[in-house]
Amino acid sequence: MCGICGQYNFGSKAPVLRQDIERMARSIRHRGPDDEGYYIVGPLGLGFRRLSIIDLAGGHQPMSDREESVWVIFNGEIYNFPELKAELERYGHVFRTKCDTEVIIHGYKQWGDEVLNHLNGMFGLAIWDARKERLVVARDPFGIKLIYYKIDGGRVYFGSEIRAVVAAKNETAEVDPISLNLFLRYRYTPSPYTIFSGIRKLAAGTMLVFEKGSYTERRWYNYKPVPFSPTKSASDATEELGELYKQSVKRQLLSDVPLGLLLSGGVDSGLLLALMNLYGKSWHTYTVGYGSSFSDDELTDAADTAARFGSRHTSVVLDRKTFEDALPHIVSCLEEPIASSSIVPMYFVCKRAREDVKVALVGQGPDELFGGYRRHLGVRYGEYWGGLPKSVRTAVGSVISALPRNETLKRGVYSLDLPDRMSRYQNVLSLLPGNEIDGLFQDGIIPAGTGDKILDSWRDMAPLMNETDELGGFSFLELRSTLPDELLMYADKLSMANSLEVRVPFLDKEIVEYAERLPSNLKVRNGSGKWLHRQVCEEMLPAAILKRKKRGFGVNVVDDWFRGSAQRKMEGILLDSESQIYNYLRPSAVKQIFDEHRSGQNDNHKILFSLVVFEEWLRAHEEPVTALG
Repeated sequence: MCGICGQYNFGSKAPVLRQDIERMARSIRHRGPDDEGYYIVGPLGLGFRRLSIIDLAGGHQPMSDREESVWVIFNGEIYNFPELKAELERYGHVFRTKCDTEVIIHGYKQWGDEVLNHLNGMFGLAIWDARKERLVVARDPFGIKLIYYKIDGGRVYFGSEIRAVVAAKNETAEVDPISLNLFLRYRYTPSPYTIFSGIRKLAAGTMLVFEKGSYTERRWYNYKPVPFSPTKSASDATEELGELYKQSVKRQLLSDVPLGLLLSGGVDSGLLLALMNLYGKSWHTYTVGYGSSFSDDELTDAADTAARFGSRHTSVVLDRKTFEDALPHIVSCLEEPIASSSIVPMYFVCKRAREDVKVALVGQGPDELFGGYRRHLGVRYGEYWGGLPKSVRTAVGSVISALPRNETLKRGVYSLDLPDRMSRYQNVLSLLPGNEIDGLFQDGIIPAGTGDKILDSWRDMAPLMNETDELGGFSFLELRSTLPDELLMYADKLSMANSLEVRVPFLDKEIVEYAERLPSNLKVRNGSGKWLHRQVCEEMLPAAILKRKKRGFGVNVVDDWFRGSAQRKMEGILLDSESQIYNYLRPSAVKQIFDEHRSGQNDNHKILFSLVVFEEWLRAHEEPVTALG
């Protein structure tokens, strides 16, 4: 695990200055405090910061083969590297280390770009083919690791974080109003966009290739799910999925340093702990919550899970003051605004975990894989909507539209009437309709329909979804867009801000590709989500854990804060016409959605929190993006 950065003057072949690459690497020192390395030759410069996890003595980067014909810098972990190493040795390749990085080098020599499809892991990497003067920069299939880049005047600057790209030219990056519109509509900025003008991020499963004075950007991960034929029985699917879970956890426990688990009170991380116990005992576990001052807190449930499975457990308790005081620093760590209330607890649980371990597993993924959110119910059963008479659909839609504080349901019903599949998915994911988001902006800031640009970034995925059902297609999109650009993005940034590696076993390539071939009735059944996943859980977890209700961590807290006293700090931001968000937005429009929320007319806590996060982000970035201290 590390941070990578680099510059390639593919157009002019002008030499790269070592001081520029060193400055880029220093900006991401927090990602790799254990080691640094550089490879600079002519128009190419590669920089590296290492957090040593595997082969502590032999994993220095940039790394090359003996002939120095292929060089690699790599952020992430390749979990199947022992198998790949053995396979490549049978082809005659000779390895010098026990590090997973080296399989990328020899794999590229054996298979070329196709090496990426042999890797099971998480990665943001760059491969330099010295003989061909060819640079490949790529992001893993599900975007667990990030790559940002800027192409300017025949030069590309890239890195694991935006601050490395900005440091390359030592310039202040400016807000892109179009990306701001996307952020307010979806509460994250979808790849390839970023909040900064001119800086982009690779989408999950895509790559940049620079050669012969030009470059191309394309999707390298083109897995197309084809339903199992014959369809899997429930018993077979449960057994096979359980085995895939075991194999994934066993692979991802590989580490030469202490390892733990970020544990919630729910079934997903509880299942991870049960699976980890198949291969060891007394794991470190960590939970964060708000304590007894709020209902539905997870601290008690998580502690109970930890006790049942014998882990060494630590609880982290946050209060409102801690939340508000820490928000500016945490937003700065993220570099881009992410309007999830979980960013604060995620930061603090990672900070505490790092005191004991260098690696932590986390239970993200099953909700997207198996339909665990409320929106998945609407998508799953929406196919029946079209079979109803139009008069019935109109009457039901009118009733739902009149309901207070049910924005998710309202968006879902509206989406069902859209004939275009991608447009349906877009509207399910939107916080508010596009015209309402556009209406927040001052005149002349953005062109109409800006929020629809997300459809452009999804276009190349549409052919890969042809054989999926409605829920399967929606999940396919989430796993390659919303999950990497929101939850996985902040998990990476906030863990690495604390020099902690986070692994996501449920997003193992074999698990995802298996789940994407299953029908919806094994995912959402009888009005409940994650049906098949829960069948596996039933075999490994006690009934007390299985009966716990799903919690939207932090949502009840944030909603309570906004609906309380207007004197609180967050509300003060929205009601202060001098707030920096009003350089882009209309105060009267923001006040209207705030008043609707406070009165109970509508549940607008998501868009309001997005506005607060953006204001905090603007304040944190009045100066150029700098290294974390």
